Amino acid sequence: MAESTAVAGDGGRPAHRDLSAVPLAPPSANNGLLAVFQRRYLLRLLVRREINARYQGSFLGFLWSYINPLAQFFVYWAVIGGILGLHDNVPNFAVHMFAGLVIVHFFTETFAAGTRSIVRNKSIVVKMPLPREMFPVATMLVSLWHTVPQMIVLTIACLLYGWTPDPVGMLAILIAVVMIMTIGTSVALVFSVANVFFRDFGNVVQVLLLFVRFGVPMIYPYTMVEDRFGELARFYLLNPLADAVLLFQRAFWVGTTEDPEYTAAHHIPDNILLIGCAAAGVGIVMLVIAQIIFSKLENKIPERL
Repeated sequence: MAESTAVAGDGGRPAHRDLSAVPLAPPSANNGLLAVFQRRYLLRLLVRREINARYQGSFLGFLWSYINPLAQFFVYWAVIGGILGLHDNVPNFAVHMFAGLVIVHFFTETFAAGTRSIVRNKSIVVKMPLPREMFPVATMLVSLWHTVPQMIVLTIACLLYGWTPDPVGMLAILIAVVMIMTIGTSVALVFSVANVFFRDFGNVVQVLLLFVRFGVPMIYPYTMVEDRFGELARFYLLNPLADAVLLFQRAFWVGTTEDPEYTAAHHIPDNILLIGCAAAGVGIVMLVIAQIIFSKLENKIPERL
């Protein structure tokens, strides 16, 4: 027998409607990325859970967020720059490299963790009516949270070299962070839903990330690209990750050198701020496209999980 429910009819008399004729709403109650930030309380819970899970059972806990980047900086300063002397022509090479590593790590962690986010939280995804975009977004925010200690270590190192913040550098930091937030979230959205259908995408991401560090001017200066490729070097700047690294180097590394104006003029491309703004705009467009792709596939996520 079909289920029915009473509703107010003419003259206040109850009328019955067949519930079998009522279309079922998707369990996600999804309204896209906008709904994610409308449910900020749930988003905070997810972010807090991810952060606590990382340091669960750890004696030092949050201090590892400072110890790890500090150890990496020491390795680059002592081994690559000091013992090996691979880049004697790059002043303060450790700062040059670490500035790039901070922003690259923000992207790689967002991309990798975001790709696995829906599969890792499948018990929540199939039971709770919440926007599924919330999981990739939460991983991006967790990655951003872990980037802050690295930036603190980088700032302290730069201050020891005599670095002084400047307005252009602060703007460069903001543009770079916005770029990675939008681009990282967009690729995490697409790959997270793709990973639900084919788990191979998790391994594909790991392979792609192997090339990231060599595709940006981090372990080598941008001047090397210009010297090797000449006019074709401008196509190198079509890589938004390379632009983000150069923006971070403009903000931190340039100010630690003996002649910042000379370093900026010879090691940083002209109009890097405009290039970064254009890349941030591309990131916003990518985010819109990623949302469309995600929305078309998300209703099939429960049955695939």
